[in-house]
Amino acid sequence: MKTGRRVAFDYGQVRIGVAASDPSGLIASPIATLLATDSNLADQLIALFAEYEPIYIVVGEPKHLSGASNPSLIAAHAFADLLRTLTDLPIHFIDERLSTISAAKNLRSMGHNAKSSKSKIDAMAAVSILESALERERIAGHLD
Repeated sequence: MKTGRRVAFDYGQVRIGVAASDPSGLIASPIATLLATDSNLADQLIALFAEYEPIYIVVGEPKHLSGASNPSLIAAHAFADLLRTLTDLPIHFIDERLSTISAAKNLRSMGHNAKSSKSKIDAMAAVSILESALERERIAGHLD
């Protein structure tokens, strides 16, 4: 695997979970939850890219369980379009079906209740998305 951090986003119309890997691409960690409607979102994203210097970006694709498109999927692709205006980094999509459910379950197992975990769930869902990307990269040697 190529050395360098990777950054993943779990885009939601209210909150955006963010995760990053370590430089070796072995560990994914939650790093932030951003507000999707924040007027400074673009500046926050630029600052995040400057701080983490990722080699690529991953955006979760919230498909229906059937694989069909939906308004959330369209919004995630629009978010990726925003990212493309801010960076020239490669952007990859990863199927995120069940990532939020998995994140909520993991947080409950750590003793967090649903009310106190709302913003943590989004960042943990981004971790799940990034872990999927890292696994695919380890197996195939790339994400394409």
